[in-house]
Amino acid sequence: MQRKFKDYLIISLKGVAMGAADVVPGVSGGTIAFISGIYDELIDSINAFNFKAIKVLKEKGLKAAFHYVNGSFLLSLLFGIALSVISLARLFKWLLEEHPILIWSFFFGLVLASIYFVGKQIKKWDFITIINLLIGSATAYYITIMPAMETHNQDWFLVLAGALAICAMILPGISGAFILLLLGVYKPALEAIHNFDIKKIALLGFGAVIGLLSFARILKWLFKNYKDRTLAVLTGFIIGSLNKIWPWKETLTWYTNSKGIKLPLTQKSISPFQMENNQLILAVILAIIGFGLILFLEKIGQSKTK
Repeated sequence: MQRKFKDYLIISLKGVAMGAADVVPGVSGGTIAFISGIYDELIDSINAFNFKAIKVLKEKGLKAAFHYVNGSFLLSLLFGIALSVISLARLFKWLLEEHPILIWSFFFGLVLASIYFVGKQIKKWDFITIINLLIGSATAYYITIMPAMETHNQDWFLVLAGALAICAMILPGISGAFILLLLGVYKPALEAIHNFDIKKIALLGFGAVIGLLSFARILKWLFKNYKDRTLAVLTGFIIGSLNKIWPWKETLTWYTNSKGIKLPLTQKSISPFQMENNQLILAVILAIIGFGLILFLEKIGQSKTK
């Protein structure tokens, strides 16, 4: 595929959007990739890292191997993701701590619109497809009500967390940041990025590479052989994840981390009218903006495919 500089710039901007989504627990970068029209190419490019790529490297050299794995696309996308994660991690951390209702409202609208977008890709609905949708919804909802684990900083656990998180990141509807949150690694990961802790970043990155290269192959096979049913499960994942990003929460239990800071352990969704400062009007406006943003991105994607 012949691309110009402008095309790669757009890919990097999509990477920025993916990175921003992946920083926030509850929002999937895979969903952003899906609605921006690069999901299939992303999965295919990841799967190109195989034994044939090694053979091409040995026989034809680095340039040919780079072309084989769609290196220009991946580098442009990864540049946008890295730029976004590094620049927005601190901002999102602050927003989540100081204005949680408002930022969760925005992402609630964004994810709500994603249900429509991903679901409409299903061409044929049958009994099995509906069951898959329900299974996906129930699974994701169960994950959202699991209590977060206490922080683990062991090297092997960081590798495992990176592998599980990256698998979630490339799934529309399941957030890699949310998996890190459940495993108790979300805050250490943000702190590692802030402080440029090379060791922790490398351990998480190593796990991510392992998870990415293995899981992407499974996902490609599912899309090739059971596309509608796989999409139904993914749509269910998004529906079930809405509980996690519902803006109004009541904390049921707390825990104290190694630094003596008190943090929420388990929460439940409540009505905004059960809170004194529910910021309802502004929250609804931000949810509508998030919903509209997805529709806008979808229209852009459709116009480019025509």
